[in-house]
Parts: sequence; structure tokens; C-alpha cells
Amino acid sequence: MRYTPHTLADQERMLETIGISSVDELYQHIPESLRERAKIDLPNGLTELAVRQRLSHLAAQNASAAGWSFFLGGGIYHHFIPSAVDAIISRSEFATSYTPYQPEVSQGTLQALFEYQTLICQLTGMEVSNAAVYDGASAAAEAVLMSRRIQPARRRRVLVSRAIHPQYRAVVASYLKNLNDLQLQEIPFDAGGGTDIAQLKSQLNDQSMCVLVGYPNFFGVIEDLAAIRAVSAAAGAQVISVTGEPLALAMLKPPGEFGVDIAVGEGQSLGVPMNLGGPAFGFFACQKKIVRNIPGRLVGETVDSQGRRGYVLTLATREQHIRREKATSNICTSQTLCALGSTVYMSLLGKSGMRRIAEVNLARAHSAERRLVEQAKLERVFSSPFFNEFVLRGKDVPRLFDRCGEQKIVPGIELATSYPELPDSFLVCVTEMNEREEIDRLVRTIAG
Repeated sequence: MRYTPHTLADQERMLETIGISSVDELYQHIPESLRERAKIDLPNGLTELAVRQRLSHLAAQNASAAGWSFFLGGGIYHHFIPSAVDAIISRSEFATSYTPYQPEVSQGTLQALFEYQTLICQLTGMEVSNAAVYDGASAAAEAVLMSRRIQPARRRRVLVSRAIHPQYRAVVASYLKNLNDLQLQEIPFDAGGGTDIAQLKSQLNDQSMCVLVGYPNFFGVIEDLAAIRAVSAAAGAQVISVTGEPLALAMLKPPGEFGVDIAVGEGQSLGVPMNLGGPAFGFFACQKKIVRNIPGRLVGETVDSQGRRGYVLTLATREQHIRREKATSNICTSQTLCALGSTVYMSLLGKSGMRRIAEVNLARAHSAERRLVEQAKLERVFSSPFFNEFVLRGKDVPRLFDRCGEQKIVPGIELATSYPELPDSFLVCVTEMNEREEIDRLVRTIAG
């Protein structure tokens, strides 16, 4: 879209048409004292070249993944994204993320979302997927509300693993804050870093509505979903798996095969750039028998009056999404463009490609963890199996982070703020973007 400012001649004709001699006359009804206060003292404008140079200088002061070694995880992951992803979603057909309510002009987007839903079902092992929601945290909260619609009124206790991302738990708590019939209770993690199943079992009763558990959890630990599902089902509680790193599902047994009722998570690692933490999208899948309660959009395949295949939003009308307390969700526009990007990413890699990248993540993370323990003399905090994230403990972690920063290395995330019970501990993530040389530098720097 062009920006063409009005010329002085244009302005004079406009003023003449409305019968005044200057722009200042438009504001004569405003007291002069207020007009003086409203003036903005702006410097003179710059040329395009000067603006680019100024912004480039400012941007160069940021610590980006292009110039630094990133070992950050915790919900946002540094993965390689093929150029084809951006090229395809930049086409004019996909230039908006607005919900495609009008199928006659949205067949391209609707078909892509239908394929997205299929891919998410394959990844999670679930029967039904919606067309994405805002992010992983809101997906987790929406899953709790969905369980509330399904479970009987006597079941209103929500059990949340403390090993789920602290920001996810905060969002869930915010969603439930004014729902007076719900009780939220945290279940601690054990020495292995997974949900304490003995504690979970002791807290489950006939009032329990659902159990939220990470897979993998915030610490990168692979939870024992089979055991958690067994004790939850015995008490009649639904199980909601929450996945921050969905690439792990290309290698792990999917949640659906454990009998999980709802599987949600953050989709950023599936072809969406880090972008200072967002935007990304949340994925949301469930068992078919409870599909009528799923929030957000659901794209279905059908045929028109001439027997031609077509795609439409199904099982819910637009009005259902804007009826406030009667709606399954108040999300009226999802992160469709990001979901489309993940569709292209997963389609390009395919099942074998995604598994191969997952294997590289697993191998490099375990190699780095072993070397940091053996050579840099850090301490393992948890003993359970992990995917590409792990927690280590060291002496004077703030100083350790400063030393890494001097070498343009971000070694991970300090945990003491969110987990006071884990002092001097930090979360490290290793992906396919961390070559051996980067891992060598990390080990040398921490070892001093």
C-alpha cells in the first residue's frame, strides 16, 4: 500500500472547499493554553538511508541468535526454518490471520487449516484438532475450561503439576481466578523432575476434575503419562497434557496413545521464528467424543451442490464465539498465519525429517549435559529422562551467567525466581542450531 502525502496545493484546495484559510482554524474552538501544551517538539525528519542506519545501529545492540550462542529454551526454541516457509505464507492468499468465516472467498486458508489439523492429530495421536489458539498458555487454560464444561458439577478440583511452565500456571490461575466453583491445587515434582505421582494419587478424589501435566515438562523431563493417566482415570479425572516443545512428539510416544483426554501446547518450534518471544500459536487436540466442547475454530471437509470438495468452519457458528459466558471460547481470531507456517514446516520435513531433527536435538542435548557435568563440574539436578532441555546446578550462577555473557553466550534460564526450591540452578536447552563448536565454547567458559 502506498503512502502519498497531500501536497500544499491539495491542502489549499481542501481548505477552500470547507471554507477556511488555514489548518489552524480547524482548532480555534480549543483553548489556546491547551493547544500550546499539545504541541510536540519533534526533530527534523531523516532520509530513508539515515533512518535505516540509525535503526541498524540500535538493532546491533541486541543479543540475537545470529551473533550469540543461544542455549535458551523454556517455551521458545531456536530451530532452523527452511526459507520456503516464509515464502509460502507470504503469498497474498495468506496475508491475514483473520478467521475465515466466509468459505466462498477463503478456500485456500481453510484447506491449509484442514491440513494443519490433520498434522496436529498425527503429531499428538489425538482424534480431533482445532485450527489453533493464541499460545500454549491460553491453550492450557482453555483446556481446563473445556473440562469444566464436560465434567459434572461436583467435580471442580483442578490439579496442576508444578513442573509445568510457571507462566502457563500463572495464565491458568488468571483464567480461573473469578470462577468461584473451581479450586486450583499444585502437585509438586519429585527428585527425578517429574510430577510426584504419589502426591498426585493422594490428592485425587471424587471431586477432582482434571490433571494438567507437562510432556515434556518445563524441565525437559519426559513425564510418566501412563502412570499419571492410570491414577487419574481411577479417580474419574481427565488428563490434559501440556507440551512446550512439540518437536519432542516426533520422537516420543504421543499423548493420545496414553489415553490423554486433551493434548495442548505451544507450536512455536514448528516453523515459527522466535520473534522476541512471539507471536506464535497454541495447538489444541482432544478425543472425538468430546469434540462438541472444543474451543476455537474447527475446519471440516464437505462437498458443494455440484459434488466438488470444499472446506468450511464446522460444528459451531460465528455467533457461538461471541456470546461471552455461553460460548465455548471467547477467542475470536486465532494465530492462523503462524499455524499456516507450521503446516508448511511439517509438510516440508515430513514424518522422517521431523524425527531426524528430534534425534539430533536429543543426541546433542545429552552430549552437552554429560560434558557440562564431567568437564565443567556442574551438578545434575534431576535423574529422569529428558529430551533437549535439562537442569544443572553450579556455584554462583549469576557470576557464571556474567562470564558467559562476556563471551556472547546465553547459557540458559536461571530458575531461582520461579522455583525458590532450586537455588543455583538453571535450565539449558540444546537444539540442532547448536553446533559442536558452540557446545565446546559453553563447556570451556563455564569450566573457567
